[in-house]
Amino acid sequence: QVRIVQSGGGLAQPGGSLTLSCAVSGLSISGKSMAWFCQTSAREREFVAASSGAGVHTFYGESVKGRLTSSRDNANNMAYLQMDRLNTEDTAVYFCAAHRRGVAEDDYAYWGQGTQVTVSS
Repeated sequence: QVRIVQSGGGLAQPGGSLTLSCAVSGLSISGKSMAWFCQTSAREREFVAASSGAGVHTFYGESVKGRLTSSRDNANNMAYLQMDRLNTEDTAVYFCAAHRRGVAEDDYAYWGQGTQVTVSS
């Protein structure tokens, strides 16, 4: 059984930083795409970042380029999202996803439980 457990997140001030972690069990992420998405009650799920199986290629949503950094540790089945220079628009629930199945940007087989990020002064 594949399980994705997220940790990190919480409250940060504008301009601050947070790190999200994603621990995957039951599936080797080596060779599997990994991604991060965010969602609020007012906005549909949005693409944040994705990395190829070997982590060689990483892609970012336009609004987070230069501020958020996706990384992965295939040996330990972990993925991370380093969030810097946060702003209030980053407030959302963030989801980690593993193993893209199809053409749709968010067609991933496995999802974490989500973790709240709140940016507020």
